[in-house]
Amino acid sequence: MRNRLNQFMTGRYGNDPLNRFLSIAVLVLIVVNLVLSRWLPAIVTTLIFWLSLIGLVIVYVRMLSRNFPKRRKENQKYMQAQYKVTSFFKLMKERWAQRKDYKFFRCPACHTILRVPRGKGKINIVCKKCGNSFQGKT
Repeated sequence: MRNRLNQFMTGRYGNDPLNRFLSIAVLVLIVVNLVLSRWLPAIVTTLIFWLSLIGLVIVYVRMLSRNFPKRRKENQKYMQAQYKVTSFFKLMKERWAQRKDYKFFRCPACHTILRVPRGKGKINIVCKKCGNSFQGKT
């Protein structure tokens, strides 16, 4: 049985991070629909059901597809969007951890975030990226 499944999946795209995300999103929609169906109007539960069904179809179409370049391109866009979100939260976590020792400024010219030690008073801050100089109170 396992050999037949391997033969069937040969030449097909398979699973990737976008498919995993879509699968989890579909699972969450199904659970939300089951839990909240008593309190939600019938039209909303029907809409959630159809959204989860469409998501499930998309997952299987992507998984069984033989169009590798298109699936890679979709996954690449997803990975870029995921990186933007995760890097934003990682930056916020780092800034929160360093908030007692450093003050953060944004360069008015290039909008780069600059880190300056606290307790230095009013100082002249020079952006390392663009060379712009501005005043800031630490």
